[in-house]
Amino acid sequence: MADLNSILAALADPVRRSIVERLISEGDKTVGEIVAPFAISPPAISRHLQILEKAGLIERRVHRQWRLLRIKPEALREVESWASRQRQHWADALDRLDAAIAKDTPKGRKS
Repeated sequence: MADLNSILAALADPVRRSIVERLISEGDKTVGEIVAPFAISPPAISRHLQILEKAGLIERRVHRQWRLLRIKPEALREVESWASRQRQHWADALDRLDAAIAKDTPKGRKS
């Protein structure tokens, strides 16, 4: 699996995020189905797909005569794990700040 930096770099582009969101919500898609709603050229979409694939966010599979793209949930779990650690860090920091303020605030005063 690709590293977190590659995943986040791939997700930094709004077109690629949109592709990932569609694959998550709608399931496997052909390249033609991916291209359809965008006002950019198929070769440009193909380059976006290559970046997502290289980052480990999507994979291609063959189903009969179709070449389908699908999301790789394990890559998204890595992003979620990182975000969860950041969320916990800031929650702990804010709890410590609240405790410090409460300790220094005289009783009976509300601020």
